[in-house]
Amino acid sequence: MEKITEILNSTNLDELSSSEIELRYKSLVQYINKYNHDYHALDKSTISDLDYDILFQQLIKIEKLFPSLKIDNSPSDRVGASPSNGFKKITHKIPMLSLENSFSFEDLIAFDKRLNAKIKQDIGYICEPKLDGIAVSITYVDGKLFTAATRGDGQEGEDITENVKTINNVPLVISNCNLPYVLEVRGEILIKKSRFEKLNERSLKNKQKTFSNPRNAAAGSLRQLDPKVTASRPLMMSAYGTGYIQYSANNSDEYTFATTHYQSLLRLKDLGFEVNDLVKEVSSIDESINYCKELTQIRPSLDYDIDGVVIKVNNLDYQNQLGFISRAPRWATAYKFQSDEAITELIDVDWQVGRTGTVTPVAKLKTVNVGGVNISNATLHNLDEIHRLNIKINDKVIVKRAGDVIPKIVKVLEKERCDKTNDIIVPKNCPVCFSILTRIDGEAVIRCTAGFSCSAQLKESIKHFSSKRALDIDGLGDKIVNQLVDMKIINNISDLFNLNEDVLSNLDRFGPKSSKNLLNSIAASKRTSLSKFIYSLGIREVGEATSNILSAKFKNINSIIDTAKNDKIYLDDDIESSSFLKLNDIGPTVARNIIKFFSDEYNIGLINTLLNQGINFTEEKLNDNLLLKNQTWVITGVLSNYSRNQAKELIQSYGGKVMNSVSNKTNYLLAGKSAGSKLIKAKDLGVMIINENDFSKMMDQ
Repeated sequence: MEKITEILNSTNLDELSSSEIELRYKSLVQYINKYNHDYHALDKSTISDLDYDILFQQLIKIEKLFPSLKIDNSPSDRVGASPSNGFKKITHKIPMLSLENSFSFEDLIAFDKRLNAKIKQDIGYICEPKLDGIAVSITYVDGKLFTAATRGDGQEGEDITENVKTINNVPLVISNCNLPYVLEVRGEILIKKSRFEKLNERSLKNKQKTFSNPRNAAAGSLRQLDPKVTASRPLMMSAYGTGYIQYSANNSDEYTFATTHYQSLLRLKDLGFEVNDLVKEVSSIDESINYCKELTQIRPSLDYDIDGVVIKVNNLDYQNQLGFISRAPRWATAYKFQSDEAITELIDVDWQVGRTGTVTPVAKLKTVNVGGVNISNATLHNLDEIHRLNIKINDKVIVKRAGDVIPKIVKVLEKERCDKTNDIIVPKNCPVCFSILTRIDGEAVIRCTAGFSCSAQLKESIKHFSSKRALDIDGLGDKIVNQLVDMKIINNISDLFNLNEDVLSNLDRFGPKSSKNLLNSIAASKRTSLSKFIYSLGIREVGEATSNILSAKFKNINSIIDTAKNDKIYLDDDIESSSFLKLNDIGPTVARNIIKFFSDEYNIGLINTLLNQGINFTEEKLNDNLLLKNQTWVITGVLSNYSRNQAKELIQSYGGKVMNSVSNKTNYLLAGKSAGSKLIKAKDLGVMIINENDFSKMMDQ
């Protein structure tokens, strides 16, 4: 059998003899069946989406050019894999087919032309995100949930009825005056990104297995033999259509459930099913293409994974006329986004020291293009991640990039491992200052505890201290900070305020004008707010929101220091008695970090030095005007007069909270231009929507 790498690197069939094509076809069948089984039956992704698509398109091409080679039960005639023996089987009365893929807008135009040639009338479409979850069929009889099944091989699926009943947004009973006696609802089971993160956090805390991505977590949760386990997982269902419908118990009555696909979704929504809020009716393929472009832009901000857009003929009569091919409906296609995964090789691992001393492994990769961007580095997070991946130097790996997220390695292709692989050596000493590294029990990271005597920590601390959301020292870029530390001009943060033109003139490419501008910016930074100052100190896990809370409660820095000294006795055993823990949104870990920082004599000395150098605090509106207290805001779209951070800080200064996603708890949505899915969801939930002009007037008042 040909090796997978040879098949992927040699896709030109014209270069192959007839015997080689036959061998290629057999290899493709074997590989695709294996990957289908891994993905659908074992819930494992053993190949990237891009490479799987390459294999499948090559299989289709051979079957078209050489029909005699096509075997019975070819992967092109099947969907997924056979059900697990651990579950009973349910036969789908209407097969759950897959979708043909479109990889370009030209493919979509060709799809539209094929349909118009058959229908010969204008065709409207319905567009929806292609959710990356698990397809499910749920059948209701006389309004009661009767059975639920996975897609399986398209003909038969696994009986997961008891598990699906545990999913909160799946109705157990539906009622309506025109409800069919039998109604099959089809949808996607998934876990939202935000809930996935919390699931993994809980698993780590309980020393349980974590999941690599939301799709695997959903699949593993749905296929538990014990429904109690499924019930403990944050699963949800998004309905995307109907299957078999029987209008009466004896089939004597018949009426129309819906005339368009969009109508059927609205009916399902009325019956209590969740339907994706980005579903949209369009009148032409051009509008479908515009929808694909828009969804590509907002994809990174969505709280669920999608890998494309599903485009369906909206008119159900037209769907029936168009019919099916062996494995897919003619009336639908899946536009696939440019792959955010690729296979490459791990060349080496660098160890980078962060602001708080955390030493993070960074993968050095053989450069590969992922989603249109050349990637040569990826995060490995910590030691636990290295062990989980079982990764070695020179391994073939799958690297993933989504939106602006830092690339990460999601899987090691262990079966491709060769004799040249080597274990990753974990350093015992800091790679910068050579201090001995430590690892605290219960933590997945190793740390350098040298503090500011470690130049890497000092550099990162200065960069944080001078950043826009901290003291906002304009002109103090990374290269300047690196020079100042490397030349030992700065040994701690307070040395910034001792700089002068003579010292700065020694820096590379730094003239009198640049020096003067930087010194003016440093002088201006001395006048700041207490919350910004707290944030600038870089206390572990203390961000802007916590800094605002501390500022509002204590009013001055000495009160925080005094409280931390008094609460030091609670560090070991009785942290629940700490004054900091009584504040909203501050938990035990953050309380400990605050107490440790503000009771440390070195840190107190540094704070006093900064105050003596002229740091002073402006009066914050948060201290005396809490107009937005207990209000939750979300910001979306492009603002003209504010940056996102400026609007966020303004809301927080009046006591409000700013969250990333819209929910029932959201009070206001600040909507700028080109607002997308958050605006739609806010309208559905009845959230108060405010434009930028009204927001400015509110802030002025």
